Amino acid sequence: MSSDLIQALHEIEKERGIPKTALVEAIKSAINTAYKKNFGTAQNVSVEFDEETGEVKVFSQKTIVENVKDPRLEISVEEAEELYPGCKLGDVVYIEVTPANFGRIAAQTAKQVVIQKLREAERSIIYEEFLEREGEIVTGTIERIETKTVYINLGRVEGIMLPADQMPTEKYELGQRVKAYIYEVKNSPKGPNIFVSRTHPYFLRRLFELEVPEIYDGIVEIKSIAREAGFRSKVSVYSLDEKVDSVGSCVGPKGIRVQNIVNELNGEKIDVIKYDSDPGKYIANALSPSKVIAVYADPAEKTARVIVPDNQLSLAIGKEGQNARLAAKLTGYKIDIKSESQVSEGFEENYGEN
Repeated sequence: MSSDLIQALHEIEKERGIPKTALVEAIKSAINTAYKKNFGTAQNVSVEFDEETGEVKVFSQKTIVENVKDPRLEISVEEAEELYPGCKLGDVVYIEVTPANFGRIAAQTAKQVVIQKLREAERSIIYEEFLEREGEIVTGTIERIETKTVYINLGRVEGIMLPADQMPTEKYELGQRVKAYIYEVKNSPKGPNIFVSRTHPYFLRRLFELEVPEIYDGIVEIKSIAREAGFRSKVSVYSLDEKVDSVGSCVGPKGIRVQNIVNELNGEKIDVIKYDSDPGKYIANALSPSKVIAVYADPAEKTARVIVPDNQLSLAIGKEGQNARLAAKLTGYKIDIKSESQVSEGFEENYGEN
């Protein structure tokens, strides 16, 4: 090796931020391993790497004895005195035993170490970058699909979209551009794993932030989201400025804002609900689009009994109970929905003829 390596280490430290000392220590360790692998020996050897010149030398540790029995571990007094005048029996000395072709092996080893460290540094940079982007929406291109897991090219790294994070109503194809929400970034020996989702409730939240300036600016606040990805979602919103209509801001002129989000989610229906601190009013709003006659809420038990017109019962409950289920999830209340007729019948049963 030569001073070119040392110069390269300086440049790597400057450009990539990898300390030269860390590189040197890694190179020393790797060269030691390379020597033992290529020149298997029972000798006590150490490999020295000159940080100024890049020169590599191998030294064997030997004990000075009167009669040499094992030349790999011992050296005679006469030989030792030629190298270390004044030494005496029992002293330990270091004798250079650098193999003739070891320079080439050391150079190859050093190169491999540097490449490996650069890869590690690159992985670390990518990990830190995406760790800061956790909670953001990214756009990428689907580059492969393996065992139902979709891998998205995000530039220098892949986004991983597991089956649970994929919309059940969507079909993904190679080369397709998709948006997704980064919900977790994990480090691994092979590099960072970026987990993304199109089903996460916060994906919908971020889409509203991108589409509705009032939400992005903090004037309108998203209070809660209940989502059955691909089918229907309910989003409750509240305006911090009484002059700003929270629902109107989200829906947008002629419904364009919410429609843009629906288009991104391939037709997923979205109900924008006005939040109310009064549980009764909030639950009534959450059951939209059905009309509600009365709500009897118990904040302590987090339960509510809702009465709706007869012709609104199926709408309030929704297909397979979806509307009622999402309303309950949105408000945090267990909701029992009854029609006017059902309530009247119950009244007659309990308070009819004696």
